[in-house]
Amino acid sequence: MKRIGKFSPYLLIAPSFFLSVFVIGYPIFDVVRMSLFKVNRFGKLQKFNGFGNFTKAFSDDVFLQTIGQTAIWTVSVVGGTVLLSIPIAMILNEDFYGRSVARTIILLPWAVSLAMTAVVWTWVVNGDFGTLNMTLNSLGLMDGNYVWLANADAAFTIVILIGILVSIPFTVTIFLGGLTSIPDTLYEAAMTDGASGWKRFRYITMPLLKPFTQIAVVLNVIYVFNSFPLIWIMTNGGPANQTDILITYVYKQAFRFGKLDKAAAGSVVMFAMLVIFTILYFYITRDKHPAAKKAKDADDAVLEDLNVSKA
Repeated sequence: MKRIGKFSPYLLIAPSFFLSVFVIGYPIFDVVRMSLFKVNRFGKLQKFNGFGNFTKAFSDDVFLQTIGQTAIWTVSVVGGTVLLSIPIAMILNEDFYGRSVARTIILLPWAVSLAMTAVVWTWVVNGDFGTLNMTLNSLGLMDGNYVWLANADAAFTIVILIGILVSIPFTVTIFLGGLTSIPDTLYEAAMTDGASGWKRFRYITMPLLKPFTQIAVVLNVIYVFNSFPLIWIMTNGGPANQTDILITYVYKQAFRFGKLDKAAAGSVVMFAMLVIFTILYFYITRDKHPAAKKAKDADDAVLEDLNVSKA
């Protein structure tokens, strides 16, 4: 009975664990298998192709161009989102009249589907009757209409800005959680010592927000890297593949050109890039002072023992 009781937690989580392995693991296995075979457009494996599909992908100039655009897209959206979300979260963390309304307004875009947001912004930047052209013309900043999504640089800049806009609510929520966990006594002590606002931000806020920043960066990279609806609905990866990222490139190869094997190879490359990023990021942000951490854990244990003895 003792032995059964020892393993009972594992037995209880075993059904969920095996279900997760099947739901997540099998599709990964199937895509990796397809990437190593020649596959017809109906998904039937024909013959073993080794790394031939990967060779075809990396010999495609559009694929290499798409990798670079994916890097630009991910770094720009995630970096811009984090840089804007921290000050917004700090403002919303202050006690002011109408704070609850302001928080609701900030979080509203999160409640709207990404596809709907993309459709709305497609109409806003429409070259013929979009509200952006109408507003700029009425302000005298532009004469005539400009087809924003027909220009590669303008189109890519617009989707990046919209990507930042739709990512801010989620990221602000993460930072708000971090800010509310920082004790006010730290700021009060710093103000008593004459620390300026910048020093309080630099030496109190940012260090204590580091774990939340790591979470925000990792989750946003995963979401943004695989963000399909925004670019696909607004530009279809055009003009001339200039706004394609890896996920839209893979979609085109699979469902527009019927090259499922090449699309599978691209999907494996995407998965490998995300795994490498995650490992690298956690390596960079790991605790570089294990001795200090052990000392802190020892102090916490002593305090806990003292509390127990007092009780």
